[in-house]
Amino acid sequence: MTGYYRPILTAAAMRAAEEHAMADGTSVDTLMDRAGHAVAEAAWRFGGGRPVLILCGPGNNGGDGYVAARYLSERGVPVRVAASADPRTEVSIRARQTWTGPVEPLATVAPGAVLVDALFGTGLTRPLDGTIADPLARCVAAAHFSLAVDVPSGMDADSGALLAPLPHFDMTIALGALKPAHRLQPAAAHCGAVIIGDIGIAIESRWTELAQPRLKAPGPLDHKYSRGLVAVVAGDMPGAARLAAMASARAGAGYVRLYGASVQADAIVSHPVEALESDLADARIGALLIGPGLGRSNAARRLLALALATDRPLVIDADALHLLKGVGLKTLARRTAPAILTPHGGEFTALFGDGQGGKIDRTLVAAARANAVIVHKGADTVAAAPDGQVTVAPPASSWLSTAGTGDVLAGITAAMLARGLAPLAAAEAGLWLHAEAARLSGPAFIADDLASNLARAIAPCL
Repeated sequence: MTGYYRPILTAAAMRAAEEHAMADGTSVDTLMDRAGHAVAEAAWRFGGGRPVLILCGPGNNGGDGYVAARYLSERGVPVRVAASADPRTEVSIRARQTWTGPVEPLATVAPGAVLVDALFGTGLTRPLDGTIADPLARCVAAAHFSLAVDVPSGMDADSGALLAPLPHFDMTIALGALKPAHRLQPAAAHCGAVIIGDIGIAIESRWTELAQPRLKAPGPLDHKYSRGLVAVVAGDMPGAARLAAMASARAGAGYVRLYGASVQADAIVSHPVEALESDLADARIGALLIGPGLGRSNAARRLLALALATDRPLVIDADALHLLKGVGLKTLARRTAPAILTPHGGEFTALFGDGQGGKIDRTLVAAARANAVIVHKGADTVAAAPDGQVTVAPPASSWLSTAGTGDVLAGITAAMLARGLAPLAAAEAGLWLHAEAARLSGPAFIADDLASNLARAIAPCL
């Protein structure tokens, strides 16, 4: 079982959800009224009742701003409205008519204590004109609290790309559901805290935000094999494999074997690498992890070939990803046993090429091509399955940018796979536990600290 996953919708999927709600009898004016009310509530609560300046654009995002202005005024909050242009959609025109106060020109507006950006939402595909971008940046910089409606104006909601230099907001209120830009970089860094504004429509999506996993504690009849046997293959740099093996053990695997390296931890059993081929016939192996510190020699290629030839569930990381190019990737795609690949950006490009579209699109294509779950790591992390399911992780500690943290993630993921979780669920659990262990480790940690904090990270998931 898993926790609650918040759906993520592209701009087109969000429009489709709204159209479905309207087909069921909810008017577009009602949807805008709900959105404006949610914006007003956020501006009032998080702005502390301070005077509010709302910047409105010509489309429906601006219409939400006019509705929010009316609700804030009715609550007794001092409100000013500035507009970049007159409303152009029928519903935003009607929303403008409900606001009885003055509308100032955007170009000359004086900043306010609370700034609400309702200029442009998810439909923007071009850079902001300087006559809009400059006043927006000036007002955000001067505000005590800044709030963006749906997405900050000037970013691509689907890819997370910045269409122009943008200010950083304190908060973004996502209307109805999260959008990819709320979790993909570089856009996510400009959104601040992201909250959901409920507009009363049903949201369904195969794209979701990473949620805390719910893990089953061992029962009275469990033993080391039922809890999951992980086999880790070492190579030219055995320290990385040792770290991954320790992470598997700390993540709850019942038994961890390390092939090709010695290890001081008594909980991990060392085996000669020559024993790997015969040992792979052991059906008790719940996950085979290969890649951390493997190297790229002919001997490493032979070890990867052995791994690909088995019917054991695989986690493939680091050097093994580079060795997969060509024939190895085709062999992987033909396997029927589960597989999880955990590339960072450089490894992903080396294996799959640059591709087209944003990070989610490229990861989905790679997952289908490899017939495997792909955990595309980085400042933002996307996990995609061959069947089209996607999970996007919220921002994790920037201190994870240190050597060995990827090895720890691979080890945790292998433990989750070995305990019987489905591949995407194992990847999700690995990502969440990895991020939580980083949070618990505080600043300036090293990869070993992550493994040491895994027990504390797991505790709330049981």
